[in-house]
Amino acid sequence: MSDADPATDASGHRGRLRNRLIAGGTDALLDHELIEYLLALAIPRRDTKPQARALLAEFGSLGGVFNADAESLAREGLSEGAIAAIKIAQASAVRLLKGEVVNRPVLANWQALTDYLHAAMAHRMTESARVLHLNSRNLLIRDELVSEGSIDQAAIYVREVARRALELGSAAIILVHNHPSGDPSPSRQDIALTKDIVTALKPLGIQVHDHVIVGASGHASLRALGLI
Repeated sequence: MSDADPATDASGHRGRLRNRLIAGGTDALLDHELIEYLLALAIPRRDTKPQARALLAEFGSLGGVFNADAESLAREGLSEGAIAAIKIAQASAVRLLKGEVVNRPVLANWQALTDYLHAAMAHRMTESARVLHLNSRNLLIRDELVSEGSIDQAAIYVREVARRALELGSAAIILVHNHPSGDPSPSRQDIALTKDIVTALKPLGIQVHDHVIVGASGHASLRALGLI
């Protein structure tokens, strides 16, 4: 028996989407079709295509939709069930990518790390910062969100970074934050903060491997830019 409601899916559109997805894998559906089918699981008796297209128009991309906060999604008319469907898809994608980073030397697995950071942070509407703590083998021992701020600023305190690194016995750290503007180019403040943290941690024997800035258009590494 079909799970499509004949009152809203007489043409079999939803069934065709399902069949294409199952047969064709991850690239079988367009972005709006992925959102459409995801919403259909939470709202089975409604045509979800217009809402899917509206969400993409509002948030700009698939990543933008997945990373939108619950309040923003609710303002677009999504029910709690539909919001939960969006957020479980986001959580699953980020968890899958993070799994490629854990238990592997981070510096030898840089592409996997930046893929994870992009999924987790690139499309956030406000700036946030995290610190990745590594052991002497460069394995990730803690991934901590340390600050969530405004649209253009998240506070990172040098003393707090140093204190936490000592608590965890970190051999090295990687600083990460996002630029909601989409442009990952480091600001003068980003460069100055990085130098302050490097200076504070050096006497403690803790290395700052990098400061990665993530934006919708990509990422910037201060070490690759010669700024560390």
